[in-house]
Amino acid sequence: MANIKYEIIETIAIISESPKGWKKELNLVSWNGRDPKYDLRDWSPDHEKMGKGLTLSAEELKTLKDALVNFDELE
Repeated sequence: MANIKYEIIETIAIISESPKGWKKELNLVSWNGRDPKYDLRDWSPDHEKMGKGLTLSAEELKTLKDALVNFDELE
């Protein structure tokens, strides 16, 4: 696997934590020196390992936020 460089610029929210300490986090992350984007994924306690995730631009995050405001919880 290629060496991926990342820098967590800001932790916005911790969504959940597993019994092994992995956390699902919404962060602002710079990938390979590029402009930071919003990123939702699982991280190991030391942030050295990560799970698959979703990376969103500010516009995409706003669209998701608007959709969630109108989201009715499943019954």
